[in-house]
Amino acid sequence: MMKKRSNRVMWILIVIMVFVAGIFILFQYPGSKTMSDFRESVDNRIANTQKQTDVFAEADLVGLPAPVQRFFRSCGYLGTPKMSYMKAAFRNVDFILSEKQTIKIDYTQYNFVEKPERFAYIRSSLYCIPFEGLDSYGNGFGSMKGTLGKVIPLFNQQGESMNKSSLITILAECFIVPNVALQNYISWEGIDDTHAKATISYYGISASGVFTFNENGEAISFQTSDRTSIDMSGSVREAEWSAIYSDYMNNNGIRQPRVLKSIWHYVEGDCVYFNENESEVVIKYY
Repeated sequence: MMKKRSNRVMWILIVIMVFVAGIFILFQYPGSKTMSDFRESVDNRIANTQKQTDVFAEADLVGLPAPVQRFFRSCGYLGTPKMSYMKAAFRNVDFILSEKQTIKIDYTQYNFVEKPERFAYIRSSLYCIPFEGLDSYGNGFGSMKGTLGKVIPLFNQQGESMNKSSLITILAECFIVPNVALQNYISWEGIDDTHAKATISYYGISASGVFTFNENGEAISFQTSDRTSIDMSGSVREAEWSAIYSDYMNNNGIRQPRVLKSIWHYVEGDCVYFNENESEVVIKYY
């Protein structure tokens, strides 16, 4: 009887060890469905993107508000090649998942010009378990998916609010991918010497916001009420939203912001949920 019990315990321990080893191998393996979906979406868009051959010129600025024109001149884009898409890689960014949960993330995104589309892959960990996110906007549909341990779905936010929020995010980032600012799907309205209103319209959706520029011609913020706050549980909340750009640095003759922040302006106070203040960022144009 004792021998049978010992054998049973031994087999239970073996099963547990095999299970733990399998989980460890899964966590260490670099691939995942989330990453595969991200790469497939990006590769498909790149394969169907027409390469830009023109350069930014004074003729492109005709009819634009004065601060927008000054941005292109001051930040060194005139005479440089127009981009077809952008890849930005952020490392070690502070990101707020909830009121009680702040994590460090690596964030890789692609923004496309011809059509307003954007795909971002998020990599981090929760309680020493791999966490991945896929923030996507393609063909007019936006979504934010989160996965724990590479296989456990945490959330999958979709719908009309997400579609509009994703589109306004592309507008907010148009001066990080400046050729986007010149596309027909964005219209401009001058306000004064340091402010301009922009409206993006595509896939039957429109959203607007106001850019603020400093005396150096740098875009330093964007604010809108057309972006909806949606948490991991799917709760929707209306609030003003801002994107902040600062610490412009010279990158091969072009001035680009080194620090980016995203802020929800809630009634009870501001929430800086994406803070790239002390992280590393690399922006490349193609």
